[in-house]
Amino acid sequence: MTSFGYFLSCEEFTPAQLLQQARMAADAGFTRLAISDHYHPWTDTQGNSPFVWSMIGALSQTVDLPVTTLVTCPTVRMHPAVTAQAAATSSVLLGGRFTLGVGTGEALNEHVLGDRWPAFEERADMLEEAVEVMRKLFSGEQTSHSGTHYTVDNARLYTPPEGPLPVLVSGFGPKAAGLAGRIGDGFVTMAPDEDAIGAFREGGGTGKRVVGGLKVCWAQDRDDAVDTVHRLWPTEHLPGELNQILPTPAHFEQASELVTRAQVSDSTACGPDVEEHADAVRAYVAAGFDEVYVGQIGQEQEEFFTAYRDKVLPALGG
Repeated sequence: MTSFGYFLSCEEFTPAQLLQQARMAADAGFTRLAISDHYHPWTDTQGNSPFVWSMIGALSQTVDLPVTTLVTCPTVRMHPAVTAQAAATSSVLLGGRFTLGVGTGEALNEHVLGDRWPAFEERADMLEEAVEVMRKLFSGEQTSHSGTHYTVDNARLYTPPEGPLPVLVSGFGPKAAGLAGRIGDGFVTMAPDEDAIGAFREGGGTGKRVVGGLKVCWAQDRDDAVDTVHRLWPTEHLPGELNQILPTPAHFEQASELVTRAQVSDSTACGPDVEEHADAVRAYVAAGFDEVYVGQIGQEQEEFFTAYRDKVLPALGG
């Protein structure tokens, strides 16, 4: 059975707002939380970007829900040995209810130290090695590693994870889906793409979980909701690899000028229609997702949680 969680957007909200949303999500009947891991927001209009590991520590003291990062890049801005320590401590704070979602990242977040931004094939190879390093460290044993991309010298996590720490791998094409099937405990994808899920299963993902989510905008007026999405999250509708290669929020703002209001209206659940929201989520259920995370765009958070508690989640059987 599919479980429904709430997606905390670090790009759009302050730390205090995110914690309040987590409390409201638990009260509304969502059973899980996901949280983004960014150094920058996609655009200046979104306006925030708190450090995810601080947020997870705070969340562990705020609610009792499981938390998953969607997703962390453990390859450039943070070394996998450091990411492993952060994830292990998060697991302990959450009583074993933490899942590490990882991906090959975006130049937007990973270029900030001045490192070269590799092509996808190299980034995928880096991710595979990073996952290998982190799994060794999660054991709590002293670890050394000398690989193509990373070196670890006699490192040990003295606070290892509490029980197994699942690593989910994000992917947006058949190659990435196959990699997720081979090295991940599950697959993260943000579209109800049955072909991608099939590639994940064929790549070794049979029996492993599929996780993803969508953004919506609940509001009393649909036109107002479309305007909100178009203003805050036009980047959701950028094509191809732009999300992976553009380096700054300013570049994303320039590219987003190509996104029309009609595109937003046609592809995002907006307004107060319960069935429009429920159908958007059902597409993920029908595609075979085990966990679906819904994120509300804009400031009408209380209205969203009330509507989902009273109307949308019951319509989904949640």
